[in-house]
Amino acid sequence: MFEQFASGARTVVTAALDEARHRGDRRVGTEHLLLGVLRLPDTPGTQALGVDLATARAALDALDREALAVVGVDVAGLDRPPIPASRKRTPFTSAARGVIPRSLVEARKSSSRRITAEHLLLAILEREQPDPAADLLAHLGVDRKAVTQRVRQAIA
Repeated sequence: MFEQFASGARTVVTAALDEARHRGDRRVGTEHLLLGVLRLPDTPGTQALGVDLATARAALDALDREALAVVGVDVAGLDRPPIPASRKRTPFTSAARGVIPRSLVEARKSSSRRITAEHLLLAILEREQPDPAADLLAHLGVDRKAVTQRVRQAIA
């Protein structure tokens, strides 16, 4: 299916892998795909979100700290240890894998032959909580329905 990805969508997936590695996560999730979309600041999808990459990263870190605090772990003042490089292929979570075929559906809706970054974003916007990307979007105060409408208008 990746052969149907336009260059922007390929960039998003590559950026998502980088984001997962940077955060020390062993799997690529929907939150990493969302951060990958935000690495393309001049696309209609990213502009419709109204959030920049640094803000989203900080919000994701805050969500992580909140989750750890719930189980009694205080990470205030601790730095992340360096992450050793790995040659292993980083797997996708089942939710992130689900975004891929859904993005193909979005591409077909817009009569596109290729999956773009906007199609990936539309698939991510459909995720419901407790999905990590949905949680992050809620934490950022993003109106998912309004963003979906703006993105669909931009790619129509």
